[in-house]
Amino acid sequence: MLRDAIKAATTNAMKARDTARLGALRLIAAALKNKDIELRTGTAPADDDVLVADVLMKMAKQRRESIEMYDKGGRAELAAAERAELAVIEEFLPKQMDEAEALAAIKSVVTEIGATSVKDMGRVMAAVKARFAGKIDMSKASGLVKAALG
Repeated sequence: MLRDAIKAATTNAMKARDTARLGALRLIAAALKNKDIELRTGTAPADDDVLVADVLMKMAKQRRESIEMYDKGGRAELAAAERAELAVIEEFLPKQMDEAEALAAIKSVVTEIGATSVKDMGRVMAAVKARFAGKIDMSKASGLVKAALG
């Protein structure tokens, strides 16, 4: 499970006295704890890799946006810190599908559901998110679904 891998990496970073990596891992742990509190579970569900991947994807997106803003603002030192955190976050993200794989997966969902027009986009997106959460970037998936239905 991803949570166990994150905990093990945190322990290893503590032992290695890698403060930059440890800081990023603690940010991940804090975000996961906040998500648990938000869901009122208190503890991790039996198989929560999808939940962890969702939190990691949101964190990665935030880091990418911050990097872009810092680069535009001429704050190279802050952008470098965000890049270091992003590298640690991306270690734990599941492998993302490339565009061809994502399009093939979306087309299979479209045919399985029997979607014929853009009116069915909501149903298709819900099915894609349920099956491929963490493996497909959902912001890119919406464009691919429109293309498959159009």
